[in-house]
Amino acid sequence: MKAINLKDKHAAFTKQWHPHQIATVDDMQVILAKIKGDFVWHAHENEDELFQVLKGTLYMQFRDRTEVVKEGEIIVVPKGIEHCPSTKDGEEVHLLLFEKLGTAHTGEVEHEMTQTEYPKI
Repeated sequence: MKAINLKDKHAAFTKQWHPHQIATVDDMQVILAKIKGDFVWHAHENEDELFQVLKGTLYMQFRDRTEVVKEGEIIVVPKGIEHCPSTKDGEEVHLLLFEKLGTAHTGEVEHEMTQTEYPKI
């Protein structure tokens, strides 16, 4: 057991939309991600997701609205809810996520951005 420096871990990778696992807590994984632009619309039928914005502003799109999530804030996307994370104006956003181990990156959607496993850093 030792402290994990989130800034150092974020500095260890550059690729956007490719999450990295930094820890596990029981059956949950703790993930870091860098995002820029739009992701793919998807849902996780059996898993909730928690997003914490560490840097920048996240625009979490839902079919009926968009939630603006600022630095230091979190949003929980309940299981089964279709969503599309995005950023604006070319901003790179840094995220910390909590989700169940084995959660599919893009839910049931197959896309060129889909990752089948998250590198551990």
